[in-house]
Amino acid sequence: MQELNINSMKTNGENRSVITEDKIAISVPGRICLFGEHQDYLKLPVITAAINLRVNISGQPRNDRKINLNLPDINARENLKIPNGDKLYSYSRERDYFKSTINVLLKEGVELQRGCDCDVHGNIPINSGTSSSSALNVAWVKFVLELMSDSKQIYEQPEEIARLAYLAEVEEFGEPGGMMDHYATAVGGVQYIEFNDRVKTKALTRELGAFVLGDSLEAKDTVYILGHVKQNIIHAVKKIQNSDKSFNLKKSTLSGLREYESLISREQLTVLQGTLENRDITRQAFNLLGRADCDCRELGRLLNAHHEILDRKLNISTKKINRMLAGALSAGAYGGKINGSGGGGCMFAYAPENPEKVAQAIEEEGGKSYIIRIDDGIRVDYPEN
Repeated sequence: MQELNINSMKTNGENRSVITEDKIAISVPGRICLFGEHQDYLKLPVITAAINLRVNISGQPRNDRKINLNLPDINARENLKIPNGDKLYSYSRERDYFKSTINVLLKEGVELQRGCDCDVHGNIPINSGTSSSSALNVAWVKFVLELMSDSKQIYEQPEEIARLAYLAEVEEFGEPGGMMDHYATAVGGVQYIEFNDRVKTKALTRELGAFVLGDSLEAKDTVYILGHVKQNIIHAVKKIQNSDKSFNLKKSTLSGLREYESLISREQLTVLQGTLENRDITRQAFNLLGRADCDCRELGRLLNAHHEILDRKLNISTKKINRMLAGALSAGAYGGKINGSGGGGCMFAYAPENPEKVAQAIEEEGGKSYIIRIDDGIRVDYPEN
């Protein structure tokens, strides 16, 4: 995918509106999960970082109810019409996100006043664990509210945009993912995110220097991996709670798991142990990143420890990603881990020194590398006509 130049709006083609004012550009970052992989859907905290690879949607309103989307990165177009009355779209394919966002907003009571012509661009690796789909959903929710309705004042906070994007991406399609990606990309920076009755975010230090993202170019089945790991953990917790209702993942200790070994399978015990170990590493990282004088070497050590658990106990890494990480560490990276649900996709290395050397080492192992830095969340711009 290519980066968007918001000042080069296309205006050719018969589907383009005669309206030329009120152009808008929405930009939303991808993200890496520093700590807490596979924990958000268990209501355990995570630490995320928005990165300077982004999805961009730019366009202008129409004087009718047509929605014309140009997606040159995938050589596609999509043409919709806002439903009338109480009608909603029927989905014509899996993850029909442009329609699902409109449906969610209509169900929320948002009145869509006009259609739009818009272009969608980005440079976040697709289906690689860096939240390209969540960033797209966040950007589309924000774009629709800003340009196509008069309700944007009700949804000004990025956390509210994140909630709507989660509904459009996950709840509408009954998928197993959590809310981490939507809040990470909407809010931006480095965030400690808690998932209780209400999602809470806390900004942590973002003065961390460079990371190197490495795309393994291995296809990943996000829905399968999420479902497999999630169901293993949830079934194990339910079995234990049938015997001890006080058991929960937030308070239980590793040593306390021993009394439940006879209730669950060996695989379930291993996954539960990994979950509690990653929970504890996330807490350590929260204390570390909450300090003004963050120890970068210690941060790298915690990343390595987190990856070891994801690889050995949750079994979500791959041989190629492990080789890419080993190469990055040999080239001077402080630490790193697989990024996203696993089974392929991306890893990242923390490389505040010599990121170019680390990037080269990742490419020598067959990956595609990106030197990245911490970035802001949702951005709104108004290009000149």
